[in-house]
Amino acid sequence: MEGKIISHLKFLLKSTNAHGVHSPFVFQYVTQCLYAGKKMHRDKSINVLLKSIAHFKANSIHMDPNPSLEKTVKEMFPNVHFDTKPADVIYTDRLDNTRFEKLLSKGTMHNDSMILVEGIHQNEKKMEDWKTLIASPKITVSIDMFHCGAVFIRKEQVKEHFTIRI
Repeated sequence: MEGKIISHLKFLLKSTNAHGVHSPFVFQYVTQCLYAGKKMHRDKSINVLLKSIAHFKANSIHMDPNPSLEKTVKEMFPNVHFDTKPADVIYTDRLDNTRFEKLLSKGTMHNDSMILVEGIHQNEKKMEDWKTLIASPKITVSIDMFHCGAVFIRKEQVKEHFTIRI
């Protein structure tokens, strides 16, 4: 527990809001998605997932098996398809470089896919996996939101990392 508190304090010291974002893509995502509209779910990670599906007009979702979350997504977005490739949004609670490379090689992602990783500050292992993952040259945009993290492989974008309070 103490590690998570220290991790959260470090996060708060490094984090910013939309005004600290210089990327038009990320600024638009933060202001028009994360900070806009009403809360869609009480869990922060699931709230980010649901708002992101709406913002990016996602048609295809890939997620770790979670029947209750799939049901929630289907109720809010009845036209969304699960596990079709490539996916517009990928939601997982575990993502290291090996799994990321597997998703890439299997054609699970496209240039505008978003991968949302739940609980990146949950423990030391997940924090290390996150740091290693965002160092990958294939990932151009990463956003640490403490409760979850988002990565993008946008080839047209300069590599940047953001720490955003939500």
